[in-house]
Amino acid sequence: MRRLSARLFASLLFVLAGIAPAHAEDLIVSAAASLTDAFKEIATGFEAAHAGAKIQFNFAASGTLLQQIAKGAPVDVFASADLATMDRAQSQGLIVVAERRNFAANTLVLIVPKGSARPAAIGDLAQPAYKRVAVGNPASVPVGRYTQAALTKAGLWGPLEPKLINAQSVRQVLDYVARSEVEAGFVYSTDAAIMKDKVDVVLTVPLEEPVTYPIAPIAASTHSAMAKAFVDWVSGAQAQAVLARYGFSKP
Repeated sequence: MRRLSARLFASLLFVLAGIAPAHAEDLIVSAAASLTDAFKEIATGFEAAHAGAKIQFNFAASGTLLQQIAKGAPVDVFASADLATMDRAQSQGLIVVAERRNFAANTLVLIVPKGSARPAAIGDLAQPAYKRVAVGNPASVPVGRYTQAALTKAGLWGPLEPKLINAQSVRQVLDYVARSEVEAGFVYSTDAAIMKDKVDVVLTVPLEEPVTYPIAPIAASTHSAMAKAFVDWVSGAQAQAVLARYGFSKP
């Protein structure tokens, strides 16, 4: 009964996330929101090269995805936007450690609504003109943790905290800035690139820990061979070319 209840709860999580339970032939990939556009194109190539394969994606903040997996959501592959989240998945025994690998890198940037005033430096965000600054929620969103680390190092996290608007994913930060609901926000350069008609990149934020994306099959996957094949594909030349077109670099 406990096992049945856990499976029903996991299915409910996916329904609430807008994802119906997959058919037997589907491979479910839970991936960081910043990978949305690139992974959709990568899936097309993978499906063309693997007869009968069908990729079903669940895109969200890495921390949210990890929570779903830990609660038994039927996931086959996990791709995170940071090493720390994947480390937690590994420590909980949720992934196939031998197949874990880093496949992409990114940069953190400060953006503002298109055509609006640009701060000359991050410290300018403390000025009255910048009333709201969007950041990923550091508790669950990797871009938020990268942002917090950078602002803390610059001595700005405390002074700016009253202005910070927590978002549930990097794409939500991007939307806030694109709709001019905030005066500035911190996203990955790849996210800013897909809305360059609505946001301006002010500067690249230096980080002590580089933005690195790991991927791994889920240990409980019922499609282990196909999950491994997808992880291998993401690390291969065709998928890497797609990632490069979307602005990702090699780790």
